Amino acid sequence: MRKYSTMLLSLLMAGSLLSACGGNNGNTASEKGGDATTAPTNAATDNSSGTDAAAKDDITQRKVTIKIHYPTPDLTEIRAQEDDKIKRFQAEYPNVEIVKDDWQYNVNEIGIKMAANEAPTFFNTFATEAKFLVEKGWVADITDLWNNYEHKDEINPVLQNQFIIDGKVYGVTQKGYVTTTMINKKLLDEKGVAVPPLDWTWDDMLNTAKGAADTKKGISGIAPMGKGNEAGWNWTNFLFEAGGEIQNIDGGKVVATFNSDAGVKALDFYKQLRWEANAIPQDWALGWGDAVGAFQQSRTAMVMAGSDGVIEQALNQGGLKPEEVLTYPMPAAEKGGKHTGVLGGDYLVINPNATKDEQEMAFRYITFDYFSEKGLDALDAVIKQREADGKFFIPPLLDYFSADSEFGKKTKAVYDKYTNVYQYNPEIMNLLDGKPEAQYNTQDYYATMSNVIQELFSKKGTDSKAQLDAAAKTVQEKFFDGIKVQ
Repeated sequence: MRKYSTMLLSLLMAGSLLSACGGNNGNTASEKGGDATTAPTNAATDNSSGTDAAAKDDITQRKVTIKIHYPTPDLTEIRAQEDDKIKRFQAEYPNVEIVKDDWQYNVNEIGIKMAANEAPTFFNTFATEAKFLVEKGWVADITDLWNNYEHKDEINPVLQNQFIIDGKVYGVTQKGYVTTTMINKKLLDEKGVAVPPLDWTWDDMLNTAKGAADTKKGISGIAPMGKGNEAGWNWTNFLFEAGGEIQNIDGGKVVATFNSDAGVKALDFYKQLRWEANAIPQDWALGWGDAVGAFQQSRTAMVMAGSDGVIEQALNQGGLKPEEVLTYPMPAAEKGGKHTGVLGGDYLVINPNATKDEQEMAFRYITFDYFSEKGLDALDAVIKQREADGKFFIPPLLDYFSADSEFGKKTKAVYDKYTNVYQYNPEIMNLLDGKPEAQYNTQDYYATMSNVIQELFSKKGTDSKAQLDAAAKTVQEKFFDGIKVQ
């Protein structure tokens, strides 16, 4: 689940172009009989027909209009970068007219957009939405385009596999994340709280949050998200760390399983943060922007989210220094346990109502800078401009390419040229354990769990098991019972 648009780095670093569709290479000469004087005339006519057919089959010779996913007005810097990409793309494909559309994917709006035929030719979405969009018929099957893409085997498989369903491809990864915990070391230092070990546990998180909290100054030790679907999303990390699952498939049916012993354990931990440690904000009804904003303003010592969005705001808007913003994996429930975090990401999908030409050009646009030297040049220019502006550049924790690939090494070489690129602790990659979000009605589950979290934060002494049983019953009857898994 992603709640911000600034993480469109892959729109700067996107990859290599597809080769143009081949024309008719065969000679379709007529086999009519004739004397020697008529043969050359027929041959000339046939060659002309072949040339015309080749031109007709070449998509670069046909006028195509695509409506692209475009950043919102507040993202002026990202818009400038996208405009540069449009300029370079149209230099390569002058036959393509590009229409900008800054609509951002919303699960409550996509159906209306599709019914009114107003959705862009391609649009952004989240990892959770794959099965939902496929089952609704709101995303194109791009398997053929994917199979003809020369760099398909270099794409990060952990991310790309989220949009490969039953062997068919329905989207292209931009970048991804495993939920992390961001720590404001400055606040810890001010309270004399030791930085926890990287291989930390729930107890370490509890003690750190308790020690860093300063209620008199309005500073919380940790800011778990408490409103919107974000609240359920944040809590799900702890469900996973405790060994729980959101749902299972049993006999072709989707069954809610988050009301397990693991779920109770995870909910009880939230109760400890709220009532035992008094470590969460007094005004706990925080969405993604609220919680990240509190971290940016040094009003909370910890926040849980995809790392790059938090770091971007903390360094470039909050004025914190890179050494004061620490990226940690999610804590393990117990020593020796897994540091499991929700694995999510940003994807671009193509409108099934678009024509074949529009779909192909949309695919070419999406992958235009992927794995290309021009993409690296664009990345270099962005970092250099940020350096000139006195800003930091924050790479995504997981990118569309594999970090150990040749292109990954080239990208790292660009990063290493500059001192304004945020550097992750390399040891974190050995601890991260990403777990994909559930594929059926995940947002509905998140919303239901948000109500549970709000009740827990507002009322002392809630019964975790009773809360989860009621939530599971709601999710099961309202959403899961209507699903038939083939």
